[in-house]
Amino acid sequence: MFFDNFQKICMDNGVSPSKVVTDIGMNKSAVTYWKNRGSTPNGDVLQKIADYFGISVENLLAGQSKKSAEGCSDDEELNELLEELKNNPGKRLLFSKTKKATKEDIEKIIAMVDIITGGDNGGYFY
Repeated sequence: MFFDNFQKICMDNGVSPSKVVTDIGMNKSAVTYWKNRGSTPNGDVLQKIADYFGISVENLLAGQSKKSAEGCSDDEELNELLEELKNNPGKRLLFSKTKKATKEDIEKIIAMVDIITGGDNGGYFY
C-alpha cells in the first residue's frame, strides 16, 4: 500500500507526510485520501515526492529510503554537504529542482550567490 511506504520514508527522513505534500505544493488532505482510500498518486505526484526525498519512484513505491550519503566519496567536505542535503528536506527540494538546469542556469545561480554573499564562493555552490 502506497501510504504505508510513504509514511515509512517520511519517518526515515524525520519529516511528516503533511509537510512533504505541502512542500511540493499539494493540500494536506491528499495524505488522508491516500491513507483512507488506499490509493496511489498519479505519476507526476509520485515523481515530485521521489525528488523530494532524492530517491527513485521505484524506491518510493517499495518504501525504500536512499542509503545514507555518508561514505559515498573520499571527499569529507562533499560527504558533509551530501549529509546536510539528506537531513534537510527544504534543501533536498531545492537541489532536486536543479536536475534539469542548463549550464547557463547554473552560471546564473552562481552569479546570484556571488552577489548575495558579496564575493567569490570558491567554486562551490552551497
